[in-house]
Amino acid sequence: MIDLIKGAVWSQFGASIDALKDAIELCPPEIWEKEQQFWYIPYHCLIFLDYYLTLPPKGFSPPPPFDLAEFEDRLPDRVYTKDELLEYLAFCREKCRTFIEGMTEEVVMSYWTNESGSMHYQVIEILLYNLRHVQHHAAQVNLLLRQTIDDAPGWVFRAEGG
Repeated sequence: MIDLIKGAVWSQFGASIDALKDAIELCPPEIWEKEQQFWYIPYHCLIFLDYYLTLPPKGFSPPPPFDLAEFEDRLPDRVYTKDELLEYLAFCREKCRTFIEGMTEEVVMSYWTNESGSMHYQVIEILLYNLRHVQHHAAQVNLLLRQTIDDAPGWVFRAEGG
C-alpha cells in the first residue's frame, strides 16, 4: 500500500515541480528581471521546496550560489539567472523524488518541525503542504506570463518521466 501512495504522491508532486519548470523556461529574458521581479517567485518557491524536504530542517542550507536571505526577510543580493534556478529546480526535483521513494511508514509518521516550533507537521502533511506551495507559485508565474506575454505553459498531468 505504501508503494501505491508514494507513486501517487510523486506523480503529482513531480507534476507541480514540472509546471514551475515549464513556466520558468517560457519566461522571456526581458521579463525575467523586470516584470514584478519574475525571478523572485521561483527562487522563493525553490528555497522552501528544498527546506521542507530537509529532515530535520535545523541547519538547513541551500546549495551555492543560494543563501538564506529568504529566511532573513530580505531579497538576495542579486538576481538569480534562469539557468541557476533551473539547475536548483533539477536538484530539488531529484531530492523530492528520492525523499518520496525512500519514505517508510516510520518516516511518514514522524514529524517535521521548524526551529521556532511554529510549524509542526507529520511528514506526509508537510509533503502535501509543500506540493500545494509549489503549485501555488507555479500558478502565480503562469498568471504573470499570461498578463505580460499572453502565453503560459499547458497543464502538467503527471511528473515527467513517470
